[in-house]
Amino acid sequence: MNRFAKYIFVLFFPIIAMTCQGGDNAVVFGICADVHLPTMHDSEYRISTFIDSMKAAQPDFIIELGDFGIPKEEYAQLFDIWNSYPGNKYHVIGNHEMDGGTSLQQALDYRGMSSSFYDFDVNGFHFIVLDGNDKKDPQQQGYRRYIGPKQQHWLTENLKNARRPIVIFSHQGLGPIEGLDNHEEMRTILEEHNRSAEQNRVIACFNGHAHNDCAQEINGIWYVHINSMSYKWLGEEYAHVRYSPEVDRDFKWIKYTAPYKEPLFAIVEISTAGWIRIHGKNSDYVGPSPWEVGYPKEHEPCTAPRISSRELSFEPIR
Repeated sequence: MNRFAKYIFVLFFPIIAMTCQGGDNAVVFGICADVHLPTMHDSEYRISTFIDSMKAAQPDFIIELGDFGIPKEEYAQLFDIWNSYPGNKYHVIGNHEMDGGTSLQQALDYRGMSSSFYDFDVNGFHFIVLDGNDKKDPQQQGYRRYIGPKQQHWLTENLKNARRPIVIFSHQGLGPIEGLDNHEEMRTILEEHNRSAEQNRVIACFNGHAHNDCAQEINGIWYVHINSMSYKWLGEEYAHVRYSPEVDRDFKWIKYTAPYKEPLFAIVEISTAGWIRIHGKNSDYVGPSPWEVGYPKEHEPCTAPRISSRELSFEPIR
């Protein structure tokens, strides 16, 4: 069984993957987002399912897009499951990584990261990881959705010096759907770069944070929301006890969510021939859907217990 057929078998994906032809480069990675280890009573099952699937699939690397968990002893075993993956693996810093008084430096140290924004190269592609948790001003409190001047300068220089097609990962999105406060400013940086780029164009940006399932193309760049592995956050006004009284007692935030029965994650293939193939998973809600508890219908297009399998196209890079 070849590698592509193997991971489709393991993850029960119905799509038949194709290898690249001629001189085209391709990269394959496993991706998940918003695991929220402290929130879910079955976090061990969820993260183990992802890691076991990736061990069988053997993609070029795996990445989680933030809101994984805080460095606390009771969650150490769950981090150990992630770290058991024998291949290359990467973290993105989400807004909940600093919960419970955790500092950014503590979150980085626990993950063995030297910076919250960085880059790496795999199979002829250049990958950039951004941190959307900068402060707009020194007095800002609470969760943030912003990339400041220092990181913008770093990004601009990184794009300029890249020699390969570029893919960007972030927690908060660079697209307009529940994106960064300065998402338009960030897209201007990417689009200005692409106007003069040839081999080093930005082709796609992947994010988590919104617990959405959607993809949109804006001026030649794809912006892809990777749904939460665990649930859609609804809020206190939509509270509904979906598990046992014991679970509700010990995991008080679950009642404010619409959990997914099975963990959601995906494998992504990207080829310089001009395509992105996302092999996603479908699940069901535990208990009533968001709409059955009164969640606004305006959120419906991107709210679902799935990561959709999609094929997205872009201009080939030769």
